Amino acid sequence: MTPSVFARLIAGRVHYAWIVLGVMFLSTLCGMGVRSAPGVIIVPLQQAFGWSVGTISGAVSLNILLLGLLGPFITALMDRFGLKRVLLSCLSLMLMGTVASATMTRPWQLYATWGIMVGIGSSAGAIGMATAVVNRWFVARRGLAIGIMISANAAGQLIFLPLLAGLAQHYGWQAVSLAVSAAVATLIPLLVVFLPESPARIGLLPLGATQAAAARTIAGNPVQVALRGLGRGARSVDFWLLAGSFAVCGFSANGLIGTHMIAYCVDNGYTQVLAASMLASLGVFSLIGSTVSGWLTDRYNPRVLLFFVYSLRGLALLVVPYSSFDTVSLTIFAAVYGLDWIATGPPTFALVNEVFGERDAPVIISWIYVGHQIGGSLAAIGAGTVRGMTGSYLPAFMASGVACMMAAMLVLRVTRRAPATVAAV
Repeated sequence: MTPSVFARLIAGRVHYAWIVLGVMFLSTLCGMGVRSAPGVIIVPLQQAFGWSVGTISGAVSLNILLLGLLGPFITALMDRFGLKRVLLSCLSLMLMGTVASATMTRPWQLYATWGIMVGIGSSAGAIGMATAVVNRWFVARRGLAIGIMISANAAGQLIFLPLLAGLAQHYGWQAVSLAVSAAVATLIPLLVVFLPESPARIGLLPLGATQAAAARTIAGNPVQVALRGLGRGARSVDFWLLAGSFAVCGFSANGLIGTHMIAYCVDNGYTQVLAASMLASLGVFSLIGSTVSGWLTDRYNPRVLLFFVYSLRGLALLVVPYSSFDTVSLTIFAAVYGLDWIATGPPTFALVNEVFGERDAPVIISWIYVGHQIGGSLAAIGAGTVRGMTGSYLPAFMASGVACMMAAMLVLRVTRRAPATVAAV
């Protein structure tokens, strides 16, 4: 079975773009599920080795930072050497890191495996890759497609976190490393069989296209391509507005909630498994929210949509520390915060396509995502440090809530421009 053969088997019933979307959804789901695993093992590592929350959070911070910083270069590598080859290389590195982490006994090994190797491997699942895939395979329904792709971030936690928390509680943190290693090892053959490089490779047009798109040519090596994209973006005020708001997204999402919510719940008397289940329920709402956000992005002004997303997120973060922190209040928080946790992705994608054009969008949005990961990295290590110094996560939640309100105002300033309609093959 090859992609060409499978495409012929389903011809006339479903466009192969949806198969690619499904395969990439699974890849992102697995990668983000693995990346979120350190949030489950913070407490077990403390108990096993006596490491501080700050030490463990530092490795998580490095992981998040690398996921962002390498995104533009990984995206440029995909253009030069092929999506499939780069994706498989990253997954292989991630697999080596998770397997090696099962034998770690020193903090530097935590940084080398979960920090560096998993961080680099996870970069293939960043938003630049999602943008490249969607622009390559879809002309129609792009907002919905990117919404589904980004929702894999939530689905990864939904599927992985309760299982990993149970494994950590009953069998120790090593079981977490082995479980995520098995998941990555299962995914690699699936990508080998079902993922083609582009629609043209299997004799198709992108979904919604009426004629073949012009082939995209890449001049220079991947480092030059990535830096050229940064240079174009940095000259635009809109780039900094989007990067700044997306930094707040990372600060208030994977940096704070994704890394520390389980520990925060444990501080308030919940078991680790129950806390992970709550975070997974948040993922259910996030899965819905991202998909709906993509559908709305195809129909409404993405600036206004982003304004409401950031505003609701900020309110949720400001209110939850002062709630009774019982099952009812946490359920309400999971619903409100979850619906807009990663709902920022589709409208941000639409704005980058609109302002900078499809051709440069994958690299430029990867640089914007660097801001997201810098924000997440600062929150991951900052919230851990604040917790260690004050015994409370309250200052971190207040800072995130206020920052979200500021981001809501920033996105309204992004200007309207006609997109450069150069489709990528």
